[in-house]
Amino acid sequence: MLRLRNLTKWYPTPHGRRYVFRDLSFDFPAGANIGLIGRNGAGKSTMMRLIAGIDTPNAGSISTDARLSWPVGLSGGFEGALTARENVQFVSRVQGATGAAMRRVIDFVADFAEIGDYFDLPVSSYSSGMRARLAFGLSMAFDFDYYLIDEVMAVGDAQFKAKSQRLLKERLKSANVIMVSHSMATIRRTCDIVVLIDRGTATLYPDVNEGIHAYRGTRPIRKP
Repeated sequence: MLRLRNLTKWYPTPHGRRYVFRDLSFDFPAGANIGLIGRNGAGKSTMMRLIAGIDTPNAGSISTDARLSWPVGLSGGFEGALTARENVQFVSRVQGATGAAMRRVIDFVADFAEIGDYFDLPVSSYSSGMRARLAFGLSMAFDFDYYLIDEVMAVGDAQFKAKSQRLLKERLKSANVIMVSHSMATIRRTCDIVVLIDRGTATLYPDVNEGIHAYRGTRPIRKP
């Protein structure tokens, strides 16, 4: 269960408050892979940050009994002065993984990220691609009820992207995803339902194609 009640989020601007959501109440269906779609600036990433707890609403509430990941691939949360190993150790402690469990997480992330000796060098020395590999591997190292994916699932060559997609597919055998993407092919391939974010509203479409057509402002072609 993931429930929004009277959710309000605004940001200050030189011309006053810019409201992204105002008194929004919405229930995300349980047990479904959910695509968050909408035009640029509609509030998809803001919604994702609010759900993840990275950002806080100005009013209203978000409640859930599910275990949510941080946005998969988020690389801005690393401490640049620490090595990848040290960052992984820190996150492991936060997630309650110590001892042998922490060692399994470290081995998993090091193997998945494929950054070699850089794993023991400061993250500040990494390229953006290396950070993204590390972030994706770290996100996948823990079991969640929902994995939150904002736009970019993985970077790198075709082989690494395929590896990332296989891993996500494996995780989704026992979990679900809430995904932001402008790729409707990815939404169709991954999601069971879509939620269209538009001008501060959230509309549920149990039929993915119906939701995509609503997003594009077209009507679906129905077969006789």
